[in-house]
Amino acid sequence: MKVNLRAGSRAALVLLVFCSSLAARDLNQDEALALRQQGVILPLEQLLQQAMARHPGSRLLEAELEKKHGQYAYEVELVTTEGVVREIKLDATSGALLKDKEDD
Repeated sequence: MKVNLRAGSRAALVLLVFCSSLAARDLNQDEALALRQQGVILPLEQLLQQAMARHPGSRLLEAELEKKHGQYAYEVELVTTEGVVREIKLDATSGALLKDKEDD
């Protein structure tokens, strides 16, 4: 019985490691600055302007740079003039719009 538990534990650990490697990871300020200086990602200011232009008069709540599946994206949360929170996701390397939806 102990052998099966150990085998099951090993399988669970392998699955956990595999799944965590696929999950999105938020990058810190230093990592974002280094990527910007290397020319890997666009300036946050440029992408914020693009996001804010989609909803004129909105206010910025939060902006995060994340890496998922080897791709960098900015996730921006805004509150519109109507009080609706929007989640906008932009490709950090190209500026392409990936998502614009009402946040739950």
